[in-house]
Amino acid sequence: MSKKVSQEQYEKTFSYKFRQWLDGTKDPFLDTLEMKRQEEFHEDEEVSRQHDEDIRQHVQHAYDLEHNAEVKIFRKIYKVFCVLFCVFLVAMLLEAVSELPTFGEPDNPVNNEVSERYIEKGLQETGAVNIVTGMILDYRAFDTLGESHVLFIATCTVLILLRVDKKGSRDLSETDDRSHEPKNDVILQTVARLLVPPIFLFGIYIILAGHLGPGGGFSGGAVIGAGLILYLNAFGFAMTERFFTAKTYRIMSFGALACYSIAKSYSFYTGANHIESVIPLGEPGAILSSGLILLLNICVGIVVAGTMYTFYVMFRKGGY
Repeated sequence: MSKKVSQEQYEKTFSYKFRQWLDGTKDPFLDTLEMKRQEEFHEDEEVSRQHDEDIRQHVQHAYDLEHNAEVKIFRKIYKVFCVLFCVFLVAMLLEAVSELPTFGEPDNPVNNEVSERYIEKGLQETGAVNIVTGMILDYRAFDTLGESHVLFIATCTVLILLRVDKKGSRDLSETDDRSHEPKNDVILQTVARLLVPPIFLFGIYIILAGHLGPGGGFSGGAVIGAGLILYLNAFGFAMTERFFTAKTYRIMSFGALACYSIAKSYSFYTGANHIESVIPLGEPGAILSSGLILLLNICVGIVVAGTMYTFYVMFRKGGY
């Protein structure tokens, strides 16, 4: 049993002082160290001026490219390597050209069984009268799928780089949007009213008839995109965004690419496993023919038209 001590004796013990130190009620080193108040620093003007001059001379010497010996040596070596690389590249190209087969020979690699298959059995296997469309959207549809995704990714990249954030940015109203264009140009608007509907119809015709003759999704989508740009220049964003906004583009592009991927995945699966497709080729020359080519043309046209319009909008305004 511990012995009870008085308060005065307890305050002299180590445990009491240690407890006070833990609680922060008393610093054991307070009033025991020699402390001197720090005086306010005043830099000498001459020393400060000399310091700034040294920094200026150092920066000037570091960025003096005309009199820098290392930069001069690097430029000379760079020029020599450029010349050597160009000479090496030209020599390689000349060597490759010299080994090319004679132009027009019937046994050239370009005249192989692949092109013969496209020409001889393209109509029978794809149902497309247009051999080029049958080749792009049937025989080489996987490559076309990649091209469509490249367009979509390029649009996303432009959106990321050029988009103007709405938060904290200036108000891009209709008046501000048209500040560098003639406002309510009667001639432009009248011509647009006459030309935009035929342009849209012509683009739709090119897409729908791409498997029957010259045309297809890429060319038809480019025509429709040009019509959208003309309408935008004539009437501005307020009118155009009534039917085509950024949300509309995202939905249309995603839907078109997803539809294209699903349709061709079905074709790839059936073809790779030698399974008979249930999708009929139809009668050659009819609008509803050539299997999935008509649907794929529509998907490609949607992606191309939206991408063209979006590129123009982003470079012009930075947003919809």
